[in-house]
Amino acid sequence: MRDNMLKSVLALTAVLLIAGATSARAASSEADFKAAYAAAEAANKEAASLRNQWTTTAAALAAAKKAADSGDFDQAVASSKEAEALAKASIFQATSEKEAWKALEIR
Repeated sequence: MRDNMLKSVLALTAVLLIAGATSARAASSEADFKAAYAAAEAANKEAASLRNQWTTTAAALAAAKKAADSGDFDQAVASSKEAEALAKASIFQATSEKEAWKALEIR
């Protein structure tokens, strides 16, 4: 059961990362970065409320901010979308495992 959940989380993460990577191909502006970063922060805050923030999400947010500070908005948007995907995957993990632990009970 746990392996299936892990596979689901990894699959969701991969899909979200691919979607983010393909949509970030066009030249991005500061406004694009701000919107993507805000979405990533919102998802990360939701993960925090579920007590399931991933350190990789924080690293992706830091990379996004660093890229934006250097003026590389394409990379900043890509990192923001990666952070959002990771945060959403952590949310998925938290909600799917909320009751799944009961299936692991020794009988």
